[in-house]
Amino acid sequence: MGVIEKFMPIVLEREDDGNMAPIVQIQEATFCFVKVSNLYVVSATRINANVTLVFSFLHKLVSVASEYFKEGHKLEIAPRPPIAVTNAVSWRSEGIKYRKNEVFLDVIEGVNLLANSNGNVLRSEIVGSIKMRVYLSGMPELRLGLNDKVKPLIWIESVIERHAHSRVEFMVKAKSQFKRRSTANNVEIIIPVPNDADSPKFKTSVGSVKYAPEKSKIIWTIKSFPGGKEYLMRAHFGLPSVEGEDSEGKPPIQVRFEIPYFTTSGIQVRVLT
Repeated sequence: MGVIEKFMPIVLEREDDGNMAPIVQIQEATFCFVKVSNLYVVSATRINANVTLVFSFLHKLVSVASEYFKEGHKLEIAPRPPIAVTNAVSWRSEGIKYRKNEVFLDVIEGVNLLANSNGNVLRSEIVGSIKMRVYLSGMPELRLGLNDKVKPLIWIESVIERHAHSRVEFMVKAKSQFKRRSTANNVEIIIPVPNDADSPKFKTSVGSVKYAPEKSKIIWTIKSFPGGKEYLMRAHFGLPSVEGEDSEGKPPIQVRFEIPYFTTSGIQVRVLT
């Protein structure tokens, strides 16, 4: 706490005790003050200043300020503010006109899902946005109506068999849980593997699989994944004969995909008026 912050508590304490003086000394600082109503005009000094000159300045300051700041008077009839002040300020320029009024909506979403080895969902969230491209004349009011239906899309099941000091085998099943008329594009299924794994071997019914040793991950890529389909991928890795303690834990499997004209949550724009 600075010295100036100690001024008010000490002044209030002395006022309560009835021992009030216009000069207060706190540590190495000396305060000269003038009280006007509930306002304290204070001057602080650390040198042997001319106290008479200080008080003369304070009283002059109070006199000048009093000429500028008079007492307030409430008007009997308050002037009405102009309409432009109370109304919402338009964010569009005036005179915007289109030959054809149109609105284009894009619903863009991403899903983050974490499931345990038993297939139970531990955490899931959907992050998305609705982007609009508007070609409307003037400043019309729009009302947007949405549905509240939510459903999962691509489900991953994995079985890991680890043979100590020998090998580890992965069996990963991917199942699309959306309608057959829709297709997921550029699907990437990222599976973490042990850091000391080597000699990778893959077998898949669709797509391609590659090993990223710098990330200790398998990347299973499916260019086109129709709805209502189920695919299987098997991976085999060798393990060193001497293994350290497994302190890495079990990172989750990640899935990335794009479905045109489809939303992760199943949200749809029902009404736009």
